[in-house]
Amino acid sequence: MLDSFPNYHKARVAVIGDIMVDRYFYGDVQRISPEAPVPVVNVQRESLLPGGAANVAMNLSALGAHIKLSGVVGRDADAEQLLTQIESVGVECCFNYSHNDTIVKARVMGEQQQLLRMDFEKKFTIEDWEGTWAACQSQLNDVDVLVLSDYNKGTLHDCQALIKAAKKQSIPVLIDPKGSDFRKYSGADLLTPNLSELIAIVGVIHSEAELQEKAQQLIQELNIGALLVTRSEKGMTLFRRALNEYHLPAITKEVVDVTGAGDTVIATIAASLAAGSDIESAVMFSNIAASIVVSKVGTTAVTAPELEFEYHKHHYSHGLLNNEQLALAVNLARERGEKVVFTNGCFDILHAGHVAYLDQARKLGDRLIVAINSDESVTKLKGPGRPINSVDRRMAVLQGLASVDWVTCFTGDTPEALLEALQPDILVKGGDYTKEQVVGREIVQAYGGSIKVMAMVPECSTTKVIEKARS
Repeated sequence: MLDSFPNYHKARVAVIGDIMVDRYFYGDVQRISPEAPVPVVNVQRESLLPGGAANVAMNLSALGAHIKLSGVVGRDADAEQLLTQIESVGVECCFNYSHNDTIVKARVMGEQQQLLRMDFEKKFTIEDWEGTWAACQSQLNDVDVLVLSDYNKGTLHDCQALIKAAKKQSIPVLIDPKGSDFRKYSGADLLTPNLSELIAIVGVIHSEAELQEKAQQLIQELNIGALLVTRSEKGMTLFRRALNEYHLPAITKEVVDVTGAGDTVIATIAASLAAGSDIESAVMFSNIAASIVVSKVGTTAVTAPELEFEYHKHHYSHGLLNNEQLALAVNLARERGEKVVFTNGCFDILHAGHVAYLDQARKLGDRLIVAINSDESVTKLKGPGRPINSVDRRMAVLQGLASVDWVTCFTGDTPEALLEALQPDILVKGGDYTKEQVVGREIVQAYGGSIKVMAMVPECSTTKVIEKARS
């Protein structure tokens, strides 16, 4: 799995599917209607936003990708306004105009709460599809990924034609599916149903084991590359043939409006893949993007700076980091006003003294960094036969402690280079040291940091543990 944030400006994506308008009426609710037990909304403003495949395109554009959008609209004012909005953000549009009106979903919002939705729609015809197919074939030229956004409105009458055309050009096909028959999506690279949509296809699911079994069975039956099941508060799970599932828990946020969250998920995956990310990284980015978009009201998009900020905040919030990642994490912590504590050591065999010492150190601030000596450095300091545990095992054990936020490794004899780069607020050392003996003291004090020496638990030391084991 890649760790770098994608350069979305390199991504080229084609979107074909059901284009809709999301219209919102916003107002205050101060009384109940005397005509019926319903709230009266005093409408104060109205907005028109791209929906369906158009919202997927807007999400891709917000990330910085280059987009081509194809679909069916009516010859009406809604389509004109929609086209103006979409083209204003650089999306290349190829619309097929129908005798039907543009599909509209109207929502009445009172006090930021959706009170009512009204749908104005007629399914598009085979003739509409044929016009779309003729218009959008050229859209597959010079793109990295194809997204089919299916809302079951008739635009994607023949998905197989699009899938086969994309496959001829080695273009991955991602589909947001709808309906009761997924066979029309056979051969796609990724389907992104929510759990309810999946259950409608495979039947009731009683356990995680059954979800895994039915997902794998569907992958085999449809000959698709992968299946990403979005599961609301349970996060999302990626299934691939003959591989273990890859699960991402939902990122905790206050959910304001889930409208368009599925569009954000598939758009982020498409942009990430087109920018060079692997599938696991793309799904991870989409999970973060979904957490952002559901915290906003209405159909909206996530920008690349928003996504990058949340990515660094969550990806580097805890765990094993290299020095570059750690520098990013510390900078984010400072932006949040957090106090950073730093300590270092070999931590060859973790014992009660270490645990108590690290717990005390963590209480001095908001974040605790533990930097450990490399294997070569431990051998140089402690002699032949040390370390007992390799650096990856030592880091894994430390990562498991509740008191430790970040674990990293340094290769030299001292952590002075790290201290200069990170500039933690407090440098902590344990054992029989005085402040004057702490390595890096001058560096920390020079930028205004402080030094703390913590007492170790008596009769607890790695050397004594090793001697006792040997005897």
